[in-house]
Amino acid sequence: MMRTLVVVPTYNEAESIRPIIARIRTAVPDADVLVVDDGSPDGTGGIADELAAADAHVSVLHRARKEGLGAAYLQGFARAIDHDYDAVVEIDADGSHDPGELPAMLALLESAPADLVIGSRWVAGGSVVNWPGARRAISRSGNRYARWMLRSRIHDMTAGFRAYRTSALRGLDRAVVSSQGYCFQVELAWRVEAAGGTVLEHPIAFVERETGRSKMHAGIVAEALARITVWGLSTRVGRAPGRVSAR
Repeated sequence: MMRTLVVVPTYNEAESIRPIIARIRTAVPDADVLVVDDGSPDGTGGIADELAAADAHVSVLHRARKEGLGAAYLQGFARAIDHDYDAVVEIDADGSHDPGELPAMLALLESAPADLVIGSRWVAGGSVVNWPGARRAISRSGNRYARWMLRSRIHDMTAGFRAYRTSALRGLDRAVVSSQGYCFQVELAWRVEAAGGTVLEHPIAFVERETGRSKMHAGIVAEALARITVWGLSTRVGRAPGRVSAR
Protein backbone atom coordinates (compact mmCIF):
# COMPACT_ATOMS: atom_id res chain seq x y z
CA MET A 1 0.00 0.00 0.00
CA MET A 2 1.08 3.56 -0.62
CA ARG A 3 2.49 5.24 2.48
CA THR A 4 -0.59 7.16 3.61
CA LEU A 5 -1.53 9.93 6.03
CA VAL A 6 -5.21 10.29 6.93
CA VAL A 7 -6.05 13.85 8.01
CA VAL A 8 -9.05 14.33 10.32
CA PRO A 9 -9.96 17.98 11.05
CA THR A 10 -11.93 18.43 14.28
CA TYR A 11 -13.93 21.09 16.06
CA ASN A 12 -16.20 19.96 18.89
CA GLU A 13 -16.21 16.28 17.92
CA ALA A 14 -15.77 14.79 21.41
CA GLU A 15 -18.57 12.28 20.83
CA SER A 16 -17.32 11.02 17.49
CA ILE A 17 -13.52 11.22 17.59
CA ARG A 18 -12.90 7.86 19.32
CA PRO A 19 -15.12 5.77 17.01
CA ILE A 20 -13.93 7.39 13.78
CA ILE A 21 -10.25 6.93 14.65
CA ALA A 22 -10.94 3.30 15.59
CA ARG A 23 -12.69 2.71 12.27
CA ILE A 24 -9.86 4.32 10.29
CA ARG A 25 -7.24 2.25 12.10
CA THR A 26 -9.21 -0.93 11.37
CA ALA A 27 -9.75 -0.09 7.70
CA VAL A 28 -6.17 0.96 6.91
CA PRO A 29 -3.98 -0.33 9.76
CA ASP A 30 -0.72 0.62 8.02
CA ALA A 31 -1.75 4.25 7.54
CA ASP A 32 -0.95 7.07 9.94
CA VAL A 33 -3.66 9.41 11.25
CA LEU A 34 -3.27 13.12 11.92
CA VAL A 35 -5.99 14.86 13.94
CA VAL A 36 -6.00 18.63 13.35
CA ASP A 37 -7.97 20.19 16.19
CA ASP A 38 -9.03 23.83 16.11
CA GLY A 39 -8.97 24.42 19.86
CA SER A 40 -12.26 22.57 20.44
CA PRO A 41 -13.83 23.80 23.70
CA ASP A 42 -15.54 20.43 24.24
CA GLY A 43 -12.24 18.62 24.86
CA THR A 44 -11.83 16.93 21.50
CA GLY A 45 -8.12 17.79 21.46
CA GLY A 46 -7.53 16.12 24.82
CA ILE A 47 -9.27 12.94 23.72
CA ALA A 48 -7.16 12.94 20.55
CA ASP A 49 -4.03 13.25 22.70
CA GLU A 50 -5.11 10.17 24.67
CA LEU A 51 -5.56 8.22 21.44
CA ALA A 52 -2.14 9.35 20.22
CA ALA A 53 -0.49 8.32 23.48
CA ALA A 54 -1.89 4.81 23.06
CA ASP A 55 -1.18 4.40 19.34
CA ALA A 56 2.03 5.36 17.53
CA HIS A 57 0.11 5.66 14.26
CA VAL A 58 -1.95 8.58 15.61
CA SER A 59 -0.70 12.14 16.09
CA VAL A 60 -2.36 15.45 16.90
CA LEU A 61 -1.82 18.98 15.62
CA HIS A 62 -3.34 21.56 17.98
CA ARG A 63 -4.33 24.96 16.66
CA ALA A 64 -5.16 27.79 19.03
CA ARG A 65 -8.46 28.76 17.45
CA LYS A 66 -10.96 27.85 14.76
CA GLU A 67 -9.24 28.71 11.48
CA GLY A 68 -11.40 26.80 9.01
CA LEU A 69 -11.49 23.52 7.14
CA GLY A 70 -9.25 24.63 4.30
CA ALA A 71 -6.48 25.84 6.59
CA ALA A 72 -6.63 22.59 8.58
CA TYR A 73 -6.26 20.46 5.47
CA LEU A 74 -3.46 22.61 4.06
CA GLN A 75 -1.47 22.04 7.25
CA GLY A 76 -2.19 18.32 7.00
CA PHE A 77 -1.07 18.27 3.37
CA ALA A 78 2.14 20.09 4.31
CA ARG A 79 2.82 17.44 6.97
CA ALA A 80 2.26 14.68 4.41
CA ILE A 81 4.63 16.29 1.91
CA ASP A 82 7.31 17.09 4.50
CA HIS A 83 7.29 13.50 5.78
CA ASP A 84 7.37 11.90 2.33
CA TYR A 85 3.95 10.24 2.35
CA ASP A 86 2.76 8.95 -1.02
CA ALA A 87 -0.90 9.69 -0.36
CA VAL A 88 -2.97 11.90 1.91
CA VAL A 89 -6.64 11.37 2.76
CA GLU A 90 -9.39 13.80 3.71
CA ILE A 91 -12.17 12.40 5.90
CA ASP A 92 -14.81 13.96 8.16
CA ALA A 93 -14.63 13.32 11.89
CA ASP A 94 -18.37 12.86 12.32
CA GLY A 95 -18.66 9.38 10.83
CA SER A 96 -20.46 10.47 7.65
CA HIS A 97 -17.74 8.84 5.57
CA ASP A 98 -17.16 5.10 5.86
CA PRO A 99 -13.43 4.41 6.37
CA GLY A 100 -14.14 0.95 4.99
CA GLU A 101 -14.02 2.53 1.52
CA LEU A 102 -10.41 3.65 1.99
CA PRO A 103 -8.68 0.45 0.78
CA ALA A 104 -10.57 0.63 -2.51
CA MET A 105 -9.94 4.37 -2.91
CA LEU A 106 -6.22 4.02 -2.22
CA ALA A 107 -5.94 1.03 -4.54
CA LEU A 108 -7.58 3.08 -7.28
CA LEU A 109 -5.24 6.00 -6.59
CA GLU A 110 -2.23 3.71 -6.98
CA SER A 111 -3.27 1.34 -9.74
CA ALA A 112 -5.26 3.62 -12.07
CA PRO A 113 -3.04 5.63 -11.51
CA ALA A 114 -4.70 8.87 -10.38
CA ASP A 115 -3.83 12.14 -8.69
CA LEU A 116 -7.14 12.41 -6.84
CA VAL A 117 -9.83 9.87 -6.00
CA ILE A 118 -13.09 11.36 -4.73
CA GLY A 119 -15.57 9.41 -2.62
CA SER A 120 -18.57 10.49 -4.66
CA ARG A 121 -22.25 10.59 -3.75
CA TRP A 122 -23.43 11.60 -7.20
CA VAL A 123 -22.11 8.87 -9.49
CA ALA A 124 -23.68 5.49 -10.23
CA GLY A 125 -23.61 3.45 -7.03
CA GLY A 126 -23.26 6.49 -4.77
CA SER A 127 -25.96 7.65 -2.36
CA VAL A 128 -26.85 9.77 0.65
CA VAL A 129 -28.62 8.46 3.74
CA ASN A 130 -30.91 10.41 6.09
CA TRP A 131 -30.87 13.62 4.08
CA PRO A 132 -34.09 15.59 3.60
CA GLY A 133 -35.15 16.16 0.00
CA ALA A 134 -34.30 19.87 0.11
CA ARG A 135 -30.69 19.28 1.14
CA ARG A 136 -30.30 16.57 -1.47
CA ALA A 137 -31.60 18.95 -4.14
CA ILE A 138 -29.30 21.78 -3.01
CA SER A 139 -26.24 19.52 -3.12
CA ARG A 140 -27.02 18.06 -6.53
CA SER A 141 -27.89 21.44 -8.02
CA GLY A 142 -24.78 23.05 -6.54
CA ASN A 143 -22.56 20.34 -7.99
CA ARG A 144 -24.18 20.63 -11.39
CA TYR A 145 -23.67 24.40 -11.33
CA ALA A 146 -20.01 24.04 -10.32
CA ARG A 147 -19.44 21.42 -12.99
CA TRP A 148 -20.95 23.64 -15.68
CA MET A 149 -19.41 26.91 -14.52
CA LEU A 150 -15.91 25.48 -14.10
CA ARG A 151 -16.14 23.24 -17.19
CA SER A 152 -15.32 20.25 -15.04
CA ARG A 153 -15.97 16.56 -15.53
CA ILE A 154 -16.26 15.92 -11.79
CA HIS A 155 -19.75 15.00 -10.55
CA ASP A 156 -19.21 15.57 -6.80
CA MET A 157 -16.95 18.60 -6.44
CA THR A 158 -18.10 19.38 -2.88
CA ALA A 159 -17.31 15.90 -1.52
CA GLY A 160 -15.09 15.86 1.56
CA PHE A 161 -13.93 12.24 1.35
CA ARG A 162 -10.82 12.12 -0.83
CA ALA A 163 -7.45 10.50 -1.43
CA TYR A 164 -4.72 12.61 -3.06
CA ARG A 165 -1.35 11.65 -4.42
CA THR A 166 0.89 14.06 -2.51
CA SER A 167 2.85 14.93 -5.64
CA ALA A 168 -0.32 16.58 -6.99
CA LEU A 169 -0.47 18.92 -4.00
CA ARG A 170 3.00 20.43 -4.13
CA GLY A 171 2.85 24.19 -4.51
CA LEU A 172 -0.55 24.52 -2.85
CA ASP A 173 -0.66 26.92 0.08
CA ARG A 174 -2.71 29.88 1.25
CA ALA A 175 -1.15 32.05 -1.43
CA VAL A 176 -2.68 29.78 -4.10
CA VAL A 177 -5.84 28.43 -2.47
CA SER A 178 -8.18 31.34 -1.86
CA SER A 179 -11.06 29.67 -0.02
CA GLN A 180 -10.93 28.39 3.55
CA GLY A 181 -14.46 27.07 4.09
CA TYR A 182 -16.21 24.09 2.50
CA CYS A 183 -15.72 25.77 -0.88
CA PHE A 184 -12.12 24.64 -0.40
CA GLN A 185 -13.18 21.21 -1.68
CA VAL A 186 -14.49 22.63 -4.95
CA GLU A 187 -11.41 24.76 -5.45
CA LEU A 188 -8.91 21.99 -4.82
CA ALA A 189 -10.61 19.48 -7.14
CA TRP A 190 -10.84 22.15 -9.83
CA ARG A 191 -7.18 23.12 -9.50
CA VAL A 192 -5.93 19.53 -9.67
CA GLU A 193 -8.11 18.89 -12.73
CA ALA A 194 -7.09 22.18 -14.40
CA ALA A 195 -3.42 21.32 -13.86
CA GLY A 196 -3.89 18.17 -15.93
CA GLY A 197 -4.19 15.78 -13.01
CA THR A 198 -6.22 12.58 -13.26
CA VAL A 199 -9.35 12.75 -11.09
CA LEU A 200 -11.46 9.62 -10.52
CA GLU A 201 -14.69 9.14 -8.56
CA HIS A 202 -15.43 6.13 -6.37
CA PRO A 203 -19.08 5.66 -5.34
CA ILE A 204 -19.80 5.89 -1.61
CA ALA A 205 -22.81 6.07 0.69
CA PHE A 206 -22.75 9.31 2.67
CA VAL A 207 -24.55 8.91 6.00
CA GLU A 208 -25.75 12.03 7.83
CA ARG A 209 -24.16 12.41 11.24
CA GLU A 210 -26.06 11.04 14.25
CA THR A 211 -24.19 12.95 16.98
CA GLY A 212 -23.02 16.54 17.35
CA ARG A 213 -23.98 19.46 15.14
CA SER A 214 -23.43 19.95 11.44
CA LYS A 215 -21.07 22.80 10.48
CA MET A 216 -23.06 23.47 7.29
CA HIS A 217 -25.06 26.72 7.07
CA ALA A 218 -26.45 29.13 4.47
CA GLY A 219 -23.35 31.30 4.52
CA ILE A 220 -21.21 28.39 3.33
CA VAL A 221 -23.53 27.81 0.37
CA ALA A 222 -23.52 31.53 -0.50
CA GLU A 223 -19.72 31.69 -0.35
CA ALA A 224 -19.39 28.67 -2.61
CA LEU A 225 -21.80 30.00 -5.24
CA ALA A 226 -20.10 33.40 -5.30
CA ARG A 227 -16.59 32.00 -5.61
CA ILE A 228 -17.55 29.42 -8.23
CA THR A 229 -19.17 32.15 -10.32
CA VAL A 230 -16.07 34.36 -10.12
CA TRP A 231 -13.74 31.45 -10.95
CA GLY A 232 -15.90 30.38 -13.88
CA LEU A 233 -16.12 33.86 -15.35
CA SER A 234 -12.36 34.34 -14.91
CA THR A 235 -11.69 31.11 -16.78
CA ARG A 236 -13.94 32.22 -19.60
CA VAL A 237 -11.89 35.40 -20.11
CA GLY A 238 -8.65 33.46 -20.15
CA ARG A 239 -7.51 33.71 -16.53
CA ALA A 240 -6.73 30.13 -15.62
CA PRO A 241 -6.35 29.07 -11.98
CA GLY A 242 -2.89 28.99 -10.46
CA ARG A 243 -1.35 25.71 -11.54
CA VAL A 244 -0.33 22.92 -9.25
CA SER A 245 2.06 20.19 -10.22
CA ALA A 246 0.44 16.93 -11.22
CA ARG A 247 2.68 13.88 -11.52
